[in-house]
Amino acid sequence: MSEIRLNTGLELQLDECVDLIAEVGHKLTVMLEGDMGNGKTTTLDMLAKRFPDHTPILFDMTTKDIGDMLIPKVTMINDSNVVQFAVNEELGIHLNKPVIVCLDEYGKGNQGVVRACTRFTLERKIGMYELHPDSIVYATTNKGSEGVGDLLLPHQLDRVIKVKVRKHKAVEWIDWGIANDINPAILGFVKEFPQVLQSFEDVPNPEDNPYIFHPQAQREAFVTPRSLSMASFILNHRDGLTKTTLRAGLTGAIGENAARDLVAFIDLADQLPTIDSIKESPETALVPTSNSAVCMVVYRALAVMERDWVNSWVTYMNRLNKEAQGLFANGVRAKNYHKKELLTTNKKFTDWCRENHYLYS
Repeated sequence: MSEIRLNTGLELQLDECVDLIAEVGHKLTVMLEGDMGNGKTTTLDMLAKRFPDHTPILFDMTTKDIGDMLIPKVTMINDSNVVQFAVNEELGIHLNKPVIVCLDEYGKGNQGVVRACTRFTLERKIGMYELHPDSIVYATTNKGSEGVGDLLLPHQLDRVIKVKVRKHKAVEWIDWGIANDINPAILGFVKEFPQVLQSFEDVPNPEDNPYIFHPQAQREAFVTPRSLSMASFILNHRDGLTKTTLRAGLTGAIGENAARDLVAFIDLADQLPTIDSIKESPETALVPTSNSAVCMVVYRALAVMERDWVNSWVTYMNRLNKEAQGLFANGVRAKNYHKKELLTTNKKFTDWCRENHYLYS
């Protein structure tokens, strides 16, 4: 039987995927297909927050063999020895409570394991065992066009709901990064080089974008949302690193080309005004001349803003160019911005908003 490369048309954002899984996942298995490192597995945490009474389970299909699914055991029934099967505890069936099972890297799974899961994806059963009826099951997989083995047979595809995950736009990822403590230098880098979040499917010639994964290029490391988060962690712990060690770590995370350009942003970041100088002397604190540095000032302020220096920040922000002011205002308006309330309840900031409403996109 021929294998089919996964390929669907309509694309959803991650939160839309979570909405779909939350509504139908107790009965149907949604399979999320998307670029590697695009945050598909993070949907498990998102679902766990929606269903706090469910136990989240990440079931990595790439590490399983058929012997990990159902293990034979000899049992005495009616004075006869019979073979029964013990199910893998990682599936959570033994818990006797609702679980959320993410079948991660489903398309890369050993075919024997995928076959063993076909009834599980359709009926929530494996062997003689069955999940709690309120449980949720879904799967993730990479694009078949990436050429890294994400292939499924037709009868396996017929048991899941295939949904394609849309690649993050730079502005969307920056909004997420502000709310998730991503280093401001990383955020400034992505704003300056939004092509780092392109999909290889939009770049026929791999040389046109040296930052990203491309099946036609031999790149040991490249930029994905996941690798950018790794690079952010390295930057947040760089105090004990030499510049050479830092560059090596970043190269290992996001690739040589991206690391080189990111280091230039780090040099800019070292020239930014301190938070204390903005708090204490907003009228005289340094205003960078570089647009990239100004962006980092804004992103840093969004990330670390506290109620006690909103007034100082508004005074300082009025000294920035209008593009930077609009960047801050739209950052506050972002759907998941976690410090929205402390700004929108500040009189000086709300007065500024009324006077500068034209800056909102």
